[in-house]
Amino acid sequence: MERFLKDDECNPKQLSPLTLAFIGDTVYDLFVREMLICQANRPANKLHREAVKRVRAKAQAQAVELILPLLTDEEKDILKRGRNAHTNHLPKNASESDYHYATGFEALLGYIYLKGDIERLRTIFSYIRENTVIE
Repeated sequence: MERFLKDDECNPKQLSPLTLAFIGDTVYDLFVREMLICQANRPANKLHREAVKRVRAKAQAQAVELILPLLTDEEKDILKRGRNAHTNHLPKNASESDYHYATGFEALLGYIYLKGDIERLRTIFSYIRENTVIE
């Protein structure tokens, strides 16, 4: 996967953490959906249920714990900025802590994606996939 608009200039360092999380949410969702359909041809409702297990805030907060030792100082900084961003939103199906870590995770993915470092995303996604147990 490479950026769809790779010729458009977009400096992720100049974007707010919530803007990064906005695109990072979609990047992670696409990864999860692709992974699921490549595992098996299933009905759409089963695919949806499996995707939700992996993209919900609690699962993303657990992914942060997994990948934290792999992150560079720059990546940790982006994650923290996203985690500490004021969302003006109270989660209804997640703890506030999980929600904030999920926002940080999405901001990190959005940052890496917009930098165009697709290999880094693959490394992170592979590590999450190999080390996550879904209930």
